[in-house]
Amino acid sequence: MTNAVSADIATIGRINVVPAILQVICETTGMRFAAVARVTEDSWTACAVLDNLGFGLKAGDELDVASTLCHEIRSSQQTIVIDKASEDEQYCRHHTPRIYRFESYISVPVLRADGRFFGTLCALDPEPAQLKGSAIQPMMESFARLLSIQIESEENAQRTERALQKERAMAEVREQFIAVLGHDLRNPLFAITAGAELLAQRLQDDKSRAIARHILTSGRRASQLVRDVLDFARGRLGAGIPLNQQPCPDLREALGHVASELQQVHPQRRILLDIADIGGLRCDRERVAQLLSNLIANALTHGAPDGPVTVSAAIRDGTFVLSVHNLGEPIPAQTLAQLFQPFSRPLSDAPQQGLGLGLYIANQIALAHGGYMDVASSAQAGTLFSFRLPVDRPETPAAPPASP
Repeated sequence: MTNAVSADIATIGRINVVPAILQVICETTGMRFAAVARVTEDSWTACAVLDNLGFGLKAGDELDVASTLCHEIRSSQQTIVIDKASEDEQYCRHHTPRIYRFESYISVPVLRADGRFFGTLCALDPEPAQLKGSAIQPMMESFARLLSIQIESEENAQRTERALQKERAMAEVREQFIAVLGHDLRNPLFAITAGAELLAQRLQDDKSRAIARHILTSGRRASQLVRDVLDFARGRLGAGIPLNQQPCPDLREALGHVASELQQVHPQRRILLDIADIGGLRCDRERVAQLLSNLIANALTHGAPDGPVTVSAAIRDGTFVLSVHNLGEPIPAQTLAQLFQPFSRPLSDAPQQGLGLGLYIANQIALAHGGYMDVASSAQAGTLFSFRLPVDRPETPAAPPASP
């Protein structure tokens, strides 16, 4: 028996209506044996059986397909009805009635939803029965169509169940992956950076201090990369970036601190602030600060080196708007649609740091809050990234508008 036939037997076994169909057939026709058979070019296999004759067949048993009439039905896809085989002009000398010792017989083809032949729904008895011209044939053909629908439904359900099981297994792998990023990688990096910082403070030799500071800088950069990948994994593979939303009376100071830190790292650049009164906004302060840090870093990297980076924040018409503007070459239209995708980078021959996750993570933070990101870029006006968050927003995330 092939794996495909075994799977078909299991499918029929899971269809609860099959025993009832066989029972109705036997009671209606008076015949004492009924079955659903899976018929292929070289096999006849019982999928479900109601045997009141002691015929001896059960689900999974096979017959020589050439000894049955079902291989003829497979070829013609036509119903065969016999009232009394010994007197039937077509079947009185046929080997099948003699082998299985039946007089009355009816078998209808069962086709799959796409028209492929599955098998037969059949019944037989050693005694003759009045089958031709009665309502029995249309009844069994209706049962065959119902069985076809049930087979399709059951196979779809099984495919869905397998997909769900695979997704559950993948979800476990994703959670393990996130746990490794969150613990097994960050902890040793923290130890490296803490040790390097301590060495940089205590070493007296200038060359040794320079090496320690280099280790510290590299460790901090590696830690940032791990944080970015962790946020990517949460946003793309897990349940989304986690938030701790609460009223933030000191959000203005937190945003100013982010700009000040980046100004110290880039003393040759100008970062201008225009932050209005935004106290009391409900959000995750650390995540919004991270979003701003990513936007400013992006503007410093891709904006005009001699142009300012302007940060503005205000609540206008019931919406909190946090924007970062820079001058420089406009972003091509074909690139705009991909900017918030992971690992997306503007086309450039210059070496670039990071993984290309900054804007993706900023967008995920915006979506997690129930807000959205948008961007506008032109040669005349420069490039403006904006995070928009309704102040009185619903619990579920708001859908972003169409791209500009």
